[in-house]
Amino acid sequence: MARTTRGTGRRLLRWAAGLAAGFLVFVVLVSPAGPPTPAALVRIPIEALVGGLLLLLLPARPRRPAAVALGVLVGLLALLALLDAGFGVALSRPFDLVSDWSFLGSGLDYVRSSSGQAAAVGAAIGAVVLVVLVPVLTTLAVLHLTGLAARHRAGSARVGAALTVVWVTCAVLGAQLVPGVPVASRSAATAVYDRALQVRDGLADRKAFAAEAAADAFRDVPADRLLTGLRGKDVAVAFVESYGRSAVADPRFAPQVGALLDDGTRRLAAAGLEARSAYLTSPTTGGGSWLAHATLLSGLWVDDQQRYESLQDTGRLTLGAAFARAGWRTVGIMPGVTSGFAEAPFYGYDEIRDAAHLGYRGPNFSFATMPDQYTLAAFQRLERSAPGRAPVMAEIPLVSSHAPWAPLPRMIGWDEVGDGSVYDSMSGPSDPPQAILTRDPAVVAADYRAAIEYSLSSLISYAETYGDENLVLVFLGDHQPASVVVGEDASRDAPVTIVAKDPAVLDRIAGWGWSDGLRPDPQAPVWRMDTFRDRFLAAFGPS
Repeated sequence: MARTTRGTGRRLLRWAAGLAAGFLVFVVLVSPAGPPTPAALVRIPIEALVGGLLLLLLPARPRRPAAVALGVLVGLLALLALLDAGFGVALSRPFDLVSDWSFLGSGLDYVRSSSGQAAAVGAAIGAVVLVVLVPVLTTLAVLHLTGLAARHRAGSARVGAALTVVWVTCAVLGAQLVPGVPVASRSAATAVYDRALQVRDGLADRKAFAAEAAADAFRDVPADRLLTGLRGKDVAVAFVESYGRSAVADPRFAPQVGALLDDGTRRLAAAGLEARSAYLTSPTTGGGSWLAHATLLSGLWVDDQQRYESLQDTGRLTLGAAFARAGWRTVGIMPGVTSGFAEAPFYGYDEIRDAAHLGYRGPNFSFATMPDQYTLAAFQRLERSAPGRAPVMAEIPLVSSHAPWAPLPRMIGWDEVGDGSVYDSMSGPSDPPQAILTRDPAVVAADYRAAIEYSLSSLISYAETYGDENLVLVFLGDHQPASVVVGEDASRDAPVTIVAKDPAVLDRIAGWGWSDGLRPDPQAPVWRMDTFRDRFLAAFGPS
């Protein structure tokens, strides 16, 4: 009796293991179509039917190696689905097999800078374990299923044949139990095919990008014919992190952000400054700020990491390099850079003032190494207040409006900023950027709006306080925030504004059709971000 009980228990255990193995393989095969919600799991993956048939037809000797190969392939599909999910959250796009591998190292640097060395080491160990464990589990699952099918060959063949008939019928009829999710699934096969096309297109894009970069109308323009309309001016190009069109158009944000911009327009007018605004379409969304920076400054559409990494080899004339050639001191004021900026020569910068070289002695605010007001105060102190200096052109990527958008500093008097230690009393518990995925969406939206208001308030107050005849301030959003804030269907447009006290500066762009003030009209022009460089150099070149 005991022997019978043990035998029954082993059989139950084998079948339970078979169910678990089958469910694992099934989830992987249907997951490329999207997260496998319970309702969307009512599908029949053709890959399982074809793979099962292949393994049943093979003789015993080659069957096991074939099962191992299929198991590893299923594991690789699972890892790719995980990468797609992560990139979907961060950048609103799938992982690119050609150009995105360097993001993995950048991701560790990101974790290190935002959460510390221990968190980065933990993330690296976790990633290695995941890369090894997932293919091992899927391979064991396929081997177990193969063994079950071989032991019950006739029954497995009948089940496979029946499911094949059902699959064909559902495919012909287009059957869907969940809208947009066909019962006859071929998600994994489609994913493999799409990735093959992605690799082909990515390799071809290298040549196309090189050709685009070579067509540079400003590459050989003499120094005395560059930026003649801005001679003697200090020019600051400030990127406002995650300042997208939704900030001035979405009903959840627009009333408050719009009121702040309208009030800022009035305040600047009282100080003798005017502004013009429009929209630029960013090459990225949700993240990848450096792609937007490169696009604006180079005049090339840099929408993936491959293009970004190829950019320095093109010899492209960037805005910074154009200013340097024309006699400006060029500098990057970069509070978000914590480990060097190798791209400085390409961008034409004489100096990079990164987080360690801005004199900040205050606390971090989650991702932000320092408040935006401090960054602008440091720019004023270090670059614009030096006696006998040359005109300066600065790129200033601001970071206070980077996710997770809390905690936030508050605006203070410019004479109170000092070395930043005044912010000690404003800091609070810091969370990593991904914390926005687990917070109440209403709280996340409110935090985002507050962060954008703080960054814009810093710029408006800076221009109001230090905006003399020789300041030209260009500020723009680099991209829209993550889809968790603005949804999947938000545009990629970001506001752009030029502020100046000298009317001759804005007269140069009168033909652009931009709207008056800091808030762009809904019907304001929308340009691709890569067109800005040429338009700017043409507008401020010789008449």
